[in-house]
Amino acid sequence: MTPETLPNPASQDDPPVGGLIAGLIRLARPHQWTKGIFVLIGPLFAIADGKLSDMPRTELALAVGLTFLGFCLAASGCYVFNDLADVQRDQAHPRKRRRPLACGQVPVGVAKVFGILLLVVSLGSVLGVPAELRIWVLGLILLYIVNVMLYSSGLKHIVIVDVLSLSSGFVLRVLGGCAAVGVTPSTWLLNATLFLSMFLAFGKRLGERRHMGSQEDATAVRDVQQHYSDQMLRMFVVVTGVATLLTYTGYVQSQEAGYMYTFATRQGGLDGEGFGMNLLWITVAPATLALLRTITLLMRGRYDDPTEIALRDNMVRLAGLIFVATTVIVIWIHMNPA
Repeated sequence: MTPETLPNPASQDDPPVGGLIAGLIRLARPHQWTKGIFVLIGPLFAIADGKLSDMPRTELALAVGLTFLGFCLAASGCYVFNDLADVQRDQAHPRKRRRPLACGQVPVGVAKVFGILLLVVSLGSVLGVPAELRIWVLGLILLYIVNVMLYSSGLKHIVIVDVLSLSSGFVLRVLGGCAAVGVTPSTWLLNATLFLSMFLAFGKRLGERRHMGSQEDATAVRDVQQHYSDQMLRMFVVVTGVATLLTYTGYVQSQEAGYMYTFATRQGGLDGEGFGMNLLWITVAPATLALLRTITLLMRGRYDDPTEIALRDNMVRLAGLIFVATTVIVIWIHMNPA
């Protein structure tokens, strides 16, 4: 039975809100564009380290902004084709059955044209990136699209490989942001990105198991769930969570010389050293709180998606806000020493 002829039981119980335009907007999942923040990480720290002082600010903002837009539109286009492939399974899911395709709000033919248009515009957006860097950004967005399409067409059914494929998408975003301004990302940054995205992916699978109530129900909406066990997923979530914290704290430690701030100078000391600390270390506390709180909620089955936790749980949102705020303040102090 094809998606065009598939009955839509969800549409009877949950009629779609809004018309076709509203459905297309929902289909593109603009709320997932928050993942594009990974594009900004490399340029942000490069600016803080003074590596982009020779690049005009307008050119810098345009290159990073268009690369961000390119990855966001590419992600939206890939979401459309992923939903096209998963219509039947989405209709069996208690939450996903309300998606525009699953509930019949957007016709399949319209969704295909919309998805192609999003992908074409995503590739065209990089035309504003400096010519010498454009080919690298274009190549990374293309690689991102290919990776997601391979995931949707088969990799998502292969245990562990499914998570590595998803995680690669986040790493490609980081590389894309760095390529847009011509800087080399640190190994610490790539490691932290990889482990964090693996944590999110394993957390989503664990959350689905808890939220759906059984392995059988979870397998009905995601084939690869039959290859995972609750114990395995709990272990993977904890391991990748710890690896994320270790790699991030390792990065913080590696930046000690650049972010060391001396509060006072000891007079008459034997070695003349002053009292100070690595200000970037302050960001470790809110990062740890957000990650451990997310693990707690996933274990309880309160949510089936870690990104949903970041949007809805007050403690995680507060920790994230504090993390962003302290990071920005520390970078500002680093760039404007007294």
